[in-house]
Amino acid sequence: MSPRLMGLPMQLQQFIARPLQSSPLVFLAPQFQQTRNASILSSLSDNPSAYNKRIRRGRGPASGKGKTSGRGHKGQKAHGKVPAGFNGGQTADIVVSGTRGETNIFALEMAPVNLSRIQEWIDQGRIDPTRPITVRELTQSRCIHRHKDGVKVLGDGASSLKQPIHLVVSRISASAISAVEAAGGSVATRFYTRSAIRRIMANETHPFISMAWSAESGSKELLEAEFAKLNLNVKAGVEEKSVMEAKGLKYRLPDPTGRRDIEYYRDPAHRGYLSHLLKPSEGPSLFFRSPEERKSAAGTKKEKVLPENRLW
Repeated sequence: MSPRLMGLPMQLQQFIARPLQSSPLVFLAPQFQQTRNASILSSLSDNPSAYNKRIRRGRGPASGKGKTSGRGHKGQKAHGKVPAGFNGGQTADIVVSGTRGETNIFALEMAPVNLSRIQEWIDQGRIDPTRPITVRELTQSRCIHRHKDGVKVLGDGASSLKQPIHLVVSRISASAISAVEAAGGSVATRFYTRSAIRRIMANETHPFISMAWSAESGSKELLEAEFAKLNLNVKAGVEEKSVMEAKGLKYRLPDPTGRRDIEYYRDPAHRGYLSHLLKPSEGPSLFFRSPEERKSAAGTKKEKVLPENRLW
């Protein structure tokens, strides 16, 4: 008998030593005997990404991070922490030299506006959907508060668009283009500068009509809505001079001169107002040629004819 049971009363010793089958606690025994293969114990391991070995510093030279724990010998960095940009107590470099970079000074700052906000302004009667919606209408109706370098229309709330609208803006997303055209409207992107936008707001420049504008730059409905009050006929090449005389305008709209702007407004995917200038096999890029353009420039490949007396 176990030495632990020797000090117990005899009756309790007999009850504990009795087999489990004959004891009243037999219902506590498991109904099914669990079996386990002992060979799996040697193959147990964590998943490859479940455990990352932590670097234990100061645990002796065998760990590779003992003694100085990777801090080196002496100095402020070995004794404590050094703030970022600290230069030994003298004037910091960021104060002496200032910041450089981190901000693209050539990036355009567009005023974003979603289709849901435009539809809300239309429902309130603050924007007329039958006329072209340009930067002037969006600013004067306070749909946007700062026009900056132009307006970019985004597709948030595209499902809320109820009627066709005609947009002439600087940039527009692909989802907004599909939503406006699915509702029966039209989209055209136009190049603007800050000075041009100021003149548009002062009614000294037309919002989109220029020498490069044509009926292909936007839908015919867009031009008809714009020229309804001017008594001008919509044709393939609308003369800018007649529009300026009819509205009493002083300045012309500028056209892009940089390569990046020219390529953007030549792209039909962006509904650029210069896309009608592309040839059938020409791409919007000024540097790279499209596969169709390269194929047409190469012409038909002539087959090499070998002489009759040649064996190979």
